[in-house]
Order: sequence, then C-alpha cells, then structure tokens
Amino acid sequence: MTLSFTAPTRPVRIDHYSAVHLAAEIARSVATECRLPGAIPDQAAVVASELASNIDKHASDGVLYIQPMPLGGGLEILAVDHGPGMPELQMCLTDGYSTAKTLGAGLGAVKRIATAFMIDTRPGIGTLVCARLALPGSAQAARQDVGLVCLPAENEQQCGDAAAIMDTGDVRTGAIVDGLGHGPEAAEAAQTALRSFRTAVERPLPDIVTAMHRALRHTRGAAVGLVRLHAERAEYCGIGNVRMVALSPNAVHHRLTGQPGVVGWRMPAPHTHRLPLPREAATVMHSDGIDLRWAHTPADFLLRLPMPMLAAAVAHRHRHVRDDAAVLAARLQPRNP
Repeated sequence: MTLSFTAPTRPVRIDHYSAVHLAAEIARSVATECRLPGAIPDQAAVVASELASNIDKHASDGVLYIQPMPLGGGLEILAVDHGPGMPELQMCLTDGYSTAKTLGAGLGAVKRIATAFMIDTRPGIGTLVCARLALPGSAQAARQDVGLVCLPAENEQQCGDAAAIMDTGDVRTGAIVDGLGHGPEAAEAAQTALRSFRTAVERPLPDIVTAMHRALRHTRGAAVGLVRLHAERAEYCGIGNVRMVALSPNAVHHRLTGQPGVVGWRMPAPHTHRLPLPREAATVMHSDGIDLRWAHTPADFLLRLPMPMLAAAVAHRHRHVRDDAAVLAARLQPRNP
C-alpha cells in the first residue's frame, strides 16, 4: 500500500521580489518536514528561488505551490504564471541561459536538481513547471502522474478542504473532502474524514463514505467525493457538492456531482457510478471552491497536461478565492511506471 501525504499546499504569490526569498524559505521548511536528508532542503530552496525569480522578472499573476508529493516520498514545487511563454524552450533549459525577453534563467539548474521535472509553455498564455525532489530510493514516486492542490480561502490560515490519494495493489483511490464553512472547524472535519478514509481505503466506496459519516457525527460535517481507478474504468461515489470530471487528451467524457446531503449529518444511502474510460483518460475531482464551468469547454492545452500541472492550472485559473479549494487529478495508468 502506498500512503499519501495530506499536508496543505503552501501557496506563495510572486508579486514582489521579496517573495523569491519567502518561496525559498518555505521550500526548505517543507523539505525538512518531508524528512528529505542532507543537502536536499537547500536544493529545494534553490529550485523555489529560481522558479520564483523567473516569474518575478518575466511574467505576471504568478504563484508557487509548495507541498509534499501527493503519494509521499518527497517534495513538489509547482509554478504557474501568465506570461510570454518560452519560444525557445530547449535553450531556456540550458544551464546559465538567460534573456530579458523570455523565461529561462536557472531552469537548467532546476531540471538538473529535480528528481522529476515537467514543463509546459504556451506563448501568450504562460508557463507551468513541476519540480519534484524525492527521498533517496523514491524516484518512482516522483514520476507518478498524480496532481493535488488544496488552498485556503482568502485571509484564512487553515484550509477546510482536503484531499488524499492512495494506491492499493493495482487500484488507485482518491478522496476530496470539503468541510462545511471555513476555518479551524472546517479543517478539523476535513482531516477527520481523511483519517477515516485512510483506514477504510480498501473497502467499497459506499462503505468508505459510511465510515466517514460515522467519524464526522460530532463535527460540522462535510461534502465528500471518492474516485477509484482501475485499468480502463473508474468508479465515483459522492455526497454533496464535490464534482468529478473524466477526460482524455481530446475530450471531456463525463461530468458528475455528488448526491444531495451532508456526510456526518443527513446522508442518503451512497451509490457508485461506474464509468468505462479510454486508455489514456484521467479523472479530476474538485470541491465547489473551483468554478465548475472550467470543464464545460476546457482549453485544449489543459486536456493534454500531465496531472500535477493540470491540478495546478485548474486551481490557479478557476478557483473562487473567497472559498477553500481542492483539486485532485489522477491518470488511470501512470505515464512513467
């Protein structure tokens, strides 16, 4: 069984050069929390500093998302911006390459340091980068095509939305929990539900929701969505306003939402939707902190992104800043087994 980390995402908005230093310090701190040994926390700080510096110099509306990797085993740093993109990507990935007109300074070093490195750049749209630094011997985890972002509402210190994903044998099961309201009580409900999820993860999806319902009886309750991925099919079970989208590189195939109710309070008998999916399909679940319209006519480039960058792009471009938001994206068959 592969366990997930459920620590919240640490967002760093790059709106001033001072944010570069802040991003480096947060990356070093999260790397230490992930128990990355030796010089890896300092390397994480270098990666965050270079990515933040590029955004500060060359782009706008940029942010770094710093967090443990979704399936554990290391640290993940995601960078998202609106900017000019990089017309000469391969040159930008060369150590020491820099220009005042395009991104690129330090990206060669970021690629060299990272255990896994992904980048997508679109002229006139912007750039997305995912750099993962893994524990020694955990390179496989760094290559998993899974993305997860959990962001607190504006001016909130704690996030009432939470997400987790776990592998058991050949099956991958993910959860999104939206604790009712905001703040510490919503965060407590969300984390309580995830503890129950981890304990019951190998059971049928309705049984997992029922276990969460019992665990949440003395909290304010939550909306819950569960997805289970098998080869070429998926299952979805949800209560409340958590949505699931199934998509492939060419189209959106399914859009589902949970049954009316509140887990922990008044909950109907949960039922499971079973969906056949193309081989290259993926699923995205999200709370109502994400505008559901993103999946009605998504941009073509979104459909083709690796899962870490898809989760970051949806969160960055389509979240309601006054609400907590969580996005979980996972492919049926990881691209890099």
